[in-house]
Amino acid sequence: MSHRIHDIPENDRPRERLLRLGPQALSDAELLALFINTGTKGENALQIGERMLREHRSLRELTRLEPAALTKIKALGPAKAAKLAAAFEIGRRAARETSQRDIVLDHPRSVYEFIGPELQALSYESVRLLLLTTKLTLLRAEEIFRGSLNECTAAPRDILKKALTHNAHAFILIHNHPSGDPAPSDADRRLTRRLREASETMGLLLQDHVIIGSPSESRELPYFSFREHGLL
Repeated sequence: MSHRIHDIPENDRPRERLLRLGPQALSDAELLALFINTGTKGENALQIGERMLREHRSLRELTRLEPAALTKIKALGPAKAAKLAAAFEIGRRAARETSQRDIVLDHPRSVYEFIGPELQALSYESVRLLLLTTKLTLLRAEEIFRGSLNECTAAPRDILKKALTHNAHAFILIHNHPSGDPAPSDADRRLTRRLREASETMGLLLQDHVIIGSPSESRELPYFSFREHGLL
């Protein structure tokens, strides 16, 4: 392959193929090439995109990189890394963009569809709180902690305080396992029991605790729901 995109036949260049056939016709490397735009000595933008996918194993893994990590990829630099980071964030936001009042979170599948892709893209553990109305529609969603979940960092009293402050009827606790395995740890189970007991005392409903993992042929679902498994 030539080291210059302009040496590729015009109809085979990523931009021209996208305009002619649509973005769905492009490979992951070709889509990356459009953001990388220019190559370096010895590699054109398409070859850089192919190398990035090889080195990081998949597009999903690339999207999980922090901007600072992207700048360390050979041939990127701050400007190209910023473009890619912005593109990845636009994709995450578009995936979750919807009118909150129309979101009914009465089943773990709907919870997963609402927030799963966003949490799967993270390289760190994020704990989220979804506050719900009496109809189990979304009232508010926020991140309450970053890091490994345990009974100290996600104390029931702090979670319940947020629910009471916003007049929530019910709430869902969600966190991700960056390893991809959504199976709950002993700490996850203990915290859920404590949270259920405390919420009952306060007249609040713990609708679910959902752990987000990654799709895999070895597991039936990419998430674990405490309610679905009869643990709530």
